[in-house]
This record gives sequence, C-alpha cells and structure tokens, in this order.
Amino acid sequence: YAIVGSVRCVSETVNKGGKNMEKKYFAESELIINSDGSVFHLHVKPEHLADKIILVGDPGRVALVASHFQTVECDVESREFHTITGTYNGKRIMVTSTGIGCDNIDIVMNEIDALANIDFNTREEKDKIRQLEIVRIGTCGGLQPYTPVGTFICSEKSVGFDGLLNFYAGRNAVCDLAMERALLNHLGWTGNMCAPAPYVIDADSELVERIAGKDMVRGVTIACGGFFGPQGRQLRVPLADPKQNEKIESFEYNGYRITNFEMESSALAGLARLMGHKATTCCMVIANRVAKEANTGYKNKIDDLIKVVLERI
Repeated sequence: YAIVGSVRCVSETVNKGGKNMEKKYFAESELIINSDGSVFHLHVKPEHLADKIILVGDPGRVALVASHFQTVECDVESREFHTITGTYNGKRIMVTSTGIGCDNIDIVMNEIDALANIDFNTREEKDKIRQLEIVRIGTCGGLQPYTPVGTFICSEKSVGFDGLLNFYAGRNAVCDLAMERALLNHLGWTGNMCAPAPYVIDADSELVERIAGKDMVRGVTIACGGFFGPQGRQLRVPLADPKQNEKIESFEYNGYRITNFEMESSALAGLARLMGHKATTCCMVIANRVAKEANTGYKNKIDDLIKVVLERI
C-alpha cells in the first residue's frame, strides 16, 4: 500500500510501451460506490457527468438553472446535493448543488473528479485524464466601494481562510506563496498559532477571461470558514480581532485588492488546479460591508447571472 495525495491506493505495475507505470487501485473504503453504481454522496452515475458543470450552493437554485435547459436526462437528489444534467443551446451541462462551505466543496470536487477519472468497474485510475470546466454561481459580500450590491464578481484569485487545501500534497506548487506571506504580515497573523493558515490560488485564466467578459469585476475573493465571526460579523460573541475587516479592505498586493467574501471559491479553485480541471467562481454581491447595505430580494437578479454563465461556459 502507498499514500498517493490523500488517497490510499494499491499499486499494480503495468507495462505500457515498454515502460513500467504504477496503476492506482482505489479501495472500497476510499471511493465509496453505491449499489446502483453511483458515487456515494452525489448519487450521480458516471454516464450522467457532463464536461461543463455549474455548481450552486442552494439546492433550490438547481431547478432555476435547469429551467433554461432544452432537455433533461438526469435529475437526482441526495441530502443537500441536487443534480440535473441536460442541454442548453447544444451544450451538455450538469448543475449540482453543494450546500454551504468548503467542506462540501471537498466532497463534490472529489466525487466529480472520481466520476471523470476513475473506472467504477475496475476501481482503477483511467489512463487519460478528462478535464472538466466548472463554474460556481453564488452570492457574496462586497468589500470595496466599487463592489456595491448587484455587482457581478468573477474570482480571478481566491484566498482560503478554510484551511482545506493544506491537507493536500502539492499545495505549495499551485499557490501564490508571496501573496500569502504579504497577507499574513498585513493581518498580523505571522506567528499566531490560533490564526488560520490562508492559501492564495489563481482560478483558470482562460475560463475567467471567457466568463467575466467585459461586464464583471475580476476580483480577489476570500472564502471564509463561517458566515458570522470569520466574516467579521459580531452578534453575541465578541470577535478575536474587531479590526479584521478593516485590515482586509485595506490590503493591496501588486495592484490586487480583496473584493468580496464568500465561503467556497478557494477550495474549488485549489482542488481544480490539483486535479487538472478548469474552475472559477462568479458571485453577485448581495451585501456591501463597507456601505453596510444588503439586499435580501436578490433572487430575480441571480437569474441574470445564471443566464450569462450559461451563455459563456
């Protein structure tokens, strides 16, 4: 047995073209496949996976995205994970809900990648990697005067306060270590054992160019491990650093400023990079933390963002 990334594998040596290569076998405890041949949490079968994928947090938003499809071939619900695969203007697209948080992105991304790149019959990694295009559509809080309520932000870079990518080998190779260090120094977290270990990850540049177009803000998004304290909201429990948001809003690095808070973009971008997929996040600002404004009646306008992403994915 060997540890490969975060997966325990049995190594089997095969000969291809005169070269010995290790073939990965994934045990039942590591890749759980349901009795109907679907992947454990999503309950999606390999044949229902599309190359173009839209992720949304709210399970109810899956039906809103799919309402624009001309055909539907798959509609599966399991816990907070709702998946519909269909076609939009000739493009085969799968839309899946993730629920809230980077921990759920870890489940969804690993199971989507398994559907694409592991043979469910043999439990072996496929010879050729299948690259997916993944766009998350969500809502966020704006952190700059130029990101008012209603702004569409495409995450060019994501900052993970969640810590998830730190559990995977190869993390340093895909992250912007210099920007991480600058942010740590700016926040005063260097040497603070109680502070998060943030990571900075670039989204796929071609996908950002295509999805953002000329009408979205290209931003730097912080993915937080919670909605209240981690995003500087104080209710009954005091904050460890009441000035955290002020520090975040004032941070600048090589012309980049942090534009918004949400809770999933870093894990999506980071895992996609490690797995060889293309991914980015597009969010609509529903609260501006600087102006202290919020719009809870945003659901009609989110459909505008959905239609833009469907056209450009």
